[in-house]
Formats: sequence, C-alpha cells, structure tokens
Amino acid sequence: MVLMGGIGVPSFSICCLFQTRPTRRFCLKFRLKRSSSHSVTTMAFTNNTNERKLPVLLFDIMDTLVRDPFYQDVPAFFGMSLKELIDIKHPTAWIEFEKGLIDEMELARKFFKDGRDFDLEVKDQADTEELTIGCFILVVYSQYYVLAFLLLFAINEYYGPSGNCNSLKTCMKSGYSYIEGIEPLLLSLKKNNYEMHAFTNYPIWYQLIEDKLKLSTYLSWTFCSCTFGKRKPDTEFYNEVVRHLNVDPTNCIFVDDRQTNVEAATEVGIRGLHFKNVNLLCEKLSLMGIDISTDEE
Repeated sequence: MVLMGGIGVPSFSICCLFQTRPTRRFCLKFRLKRSSSHSVTTMAFTNNTNERKLPVLLFDIMDTLVRDPFYQDVPAFFGMSLKELIDIKHPTAWIEFEKGLIDEMELARKFFKDGRDFDLEVKDQADTEELTIGCFILVVYSQYYVLAFLLLFAINEYYGPSGNCNSLKTCMKSGYSYIEGIEPLLLSLKKNNYEMHAFTNYPIWYQLIEDKLKLSTYLSWTFCSCTFGKRKPDTEFYNEVVRHLNVDPTNCIFVDDRQTNVEAATEVGIRGLHFKNVNLLCEKLSLMGIDISTDEE
C-alpha cells in the first residue's frame, strides 16, 4: 500500500498480482474524498426520504370540507321548501347520478317524479352580457325602446337577475365554499406532508367544486362514488379504498360529517372521526398524533 500526498486528502493504491494465463499485474487505486464536514470518511444511516408518511387522511367533501348547497340554495332555486323538494324529486335519480349510472341529461329528465322541465346547464355568460348591452343600445339610440325593454325583461327571466346564469349547475357552483377554518387546516396538513384523498359520495359535478375551490391544491380526488360505482356506507367501497391505497386500514383516518359513514369505516378497521366543526376536528387529529402545526406558529 502506498500513501500518496494530496491537499489534506489521503489516497492509496494497492497493487496485487493475480495469477492468470498469461500472468498480468492489476493495479487497483482508491481515493478517499473529504466529506463536506471535513472528515476523511462519513458513515450515516438516514431514513428514506421517499418513505410514505402515515397515516393516510381520507376526507368526505360535502359539509365536511365544502358547504353543500342542496339544503338551502337548491330549494330556493326551484322556489320551494326543502321538504317540498324532497317530496317531489325522484327517490333514486340523484343516487344513480352519484354512482355514475346516469349522466346529467338523464338526471334532468328524471329529477322530478312528474318529469317537469328545468334549466340544468350553465348558459353562456358572455352571450348574456352581449345581449344586455345590445338591448341597452337599442333603448338609447333607437325608436324601438319598447321592444328593447321587452328583450331585457326576457333576458332577466331566462338568465336570472343582473344577467346571472339561472341554471341548477350554476346554482350549485355558486353555493360551494370552504367550511369555515377548513382551508387553513388543509394547508397545514399539506405542509406537514400528509397524504390526503377525497372519499366522497358525489357525481361528476365534483369538477364544479374543483373549478371553484381548487381542492386539488391540498388533496387528490381519488375516491369519488361516480368513479367507483359505489357509495358510502357500502362496506365494499371502504375495502376498495384500502386495496387501492395498499395500506393496513389502521393506517387510515377517515373524516365524515355522517356518523353512519364513520361507523362503516371503523367496521373495516379504518380509524374514523365524526366531523362537527373544525376546532373539534383539530383537537381529535392532534390526539391521534397528527401534526397540524405550521412553521409560522
């Protein structure tokens, strides 16, 4: 072994004779590089940075993370009370829509027991504004002001006051908002690198929620009833979630505002939390060892 001088960095070479046909000399050279901590060699064992952080957090969406407009906004849209709406709507149409068994056009066709018509689809707001401006010009610069006023009235009736799109989908979208205190909690959990998924009974209209609130900033829309064709509290839906995540169910925490859904989760081994308000949720998560602190605190 020969030590060779360097700038504070030792090196050595080992020359060995290996008997081969014909005989050859092999010289193996090694160089020890100084580490960033200025020690000749460093041996350290660190955790795999790609290791999955557990537990996985599963969240119901409606009335857990996001306000559900069905109970107030939708009855108002149809001009009736919630009780009246429940009495005259089709008993299974919405459930079928949530499970992805029917599309929104079929939903519109069978939403009411009596088959009455209503405006489902969002109308083009830009077209509405152009029509309104055009009618205003007619009023100011034309002798056909009576016709213009009639057109303005028709636009108001068809699209809603002030040119707002008067359709069920627009009604729903305008009613979506974060439950008070939820967004800061989601932000904290994301900063602490928790894996989070939506686990919700909701139709393809979850995309309207995403368009407005950008929930995917914090979690993945992984487990939607419209995708899996199953609804909570169906036990098979929970089993599907566990299989998909490839974790032990005890390594999942599920939050839902409906006690029956929470109980169904616990039956398959998932730890469940009944959501009542964000403060209680934070307390319960902390008791379960979930870090909800932030660097700013």
